[in-house]
Amino acid sequence: MTGVTTLARMTAFAKNQWYVAAYGREIGRELLGRTILDEPIAFYRAESDDKVIALADRCVHRRYPLTAGRLDGDTVVCGYHGFTYDTGGTCVFVPGQKRVPRTARVRSYPVVERDSLVWVWIGDPALADPGAVPRAPWLADPRWTTVGGMEPIDADYGLLVDNLLDLSHETYLHGGYIGTPEVAETPITTEVDEGAGVVRVSRHMDDAECPPFYARSTGIEGRITRWQDIEYHAPCLYLLHSRIAPVGVLPEPDGSDPHAFHVEITYAITPSTDRHVYDFWAVSRDFAQDDEEVSTFLHDLNRTVVLQDVAALNVLQKALDAERAGYQELSINIDTGGLAARRILARLAAEGEKTAPVVASP
Repeated sequence: MTGVTTLARMTAFAKNQWYVAAYGREIGRELLGRTILDEPIAFYRAESDDKVIALADRCVHRRYPLTAGRLDGDTVVCGYHGFTYDTGGTCVFVPGQKRVPRTARVRSYPVVERDSLVWVWIGDPALADPGAVPRAPWLADPRWTTVGGMEPIDADYGLLVDNLLDLSHETYLHGGYIGTPEVAETPITTEVDEGAGVVRVSRHMDDAECPPFYARSTGIEGRITRWQDIEYHAPCLYLLHSRIAPVGVLPEPDGSDPHAFHVEITYAITPSTDRHVYDFWAVSRDFAQDDEEVSTFLHDLNRTVVLQDVAALNVLQKALDAERAGYQELSINIDTGGLAARRILARLAAEGEKTAPVVASP
């Protein structure tokens, strides 16, 4: 497939969707601020039941950030004039008077904590279905060992989606870490479920060089069979099911795979603003689970790879911002997954606009 598509300068936000706001371990009894889809939000854990609370990070009085205030039990006290809010966002105290204005409340957001991730719903709360949160169960499964982190990128979040759905860039951007010649040379297969908003891209390498990422963590010497099976659940969750084994070692007829090494690489792609994205990443493995040296190696090397992506996408965004109007980009076979994701994201954003609630300003 060779063709051109109009270069997108900004990926529209799909608001009636779940987005990862944080790892569960990040949220405790200190206020945590994150801006998600242009909305500043304050997160904390309730003292009474340990549930994650998400409130708009602006006091109704003078728009002072609540994250610059403090917690008092389960309430948030604004650090400017003392307006105090309960877990639902209702103001329960104002200074100098007994009557609390009826309109004194901040928006609260639906939250789901699942698989070690905290998900927040930015759109119409009536449409927030916890059952629709996509799963990455290995993140909280004791049979897997996971390392991870988060890096901000100063770029359109659509650029990160493109990056992750076209892994041929590993050969060139991440050579010496996870990239080998075979990644770029091996054709892909793509499946798209438009209705479910899922894109699958697979690349199976039967005889490939073993990059340091896998050679040092698995101990395999020589060439490998390397499978990369991607599932992208628009708009936020990206899953890379990676299988590594010595050349010729395949799964058993019953589907079991005892002689291979399995790595689940998870990315949560959360837009902050139109030029800023949170890149949550995690590497889970089913081998050497108690080996701290392997954990440290995989964490540090994968973070190095992520930072290479960060640097590249920051450069790319600056180049696109300086590009002349009307430029047409070229797409080829390896872009089929990314182009499908763009279509799905555009549809989800359009559907969200049709159902967006009217939120009155305080």
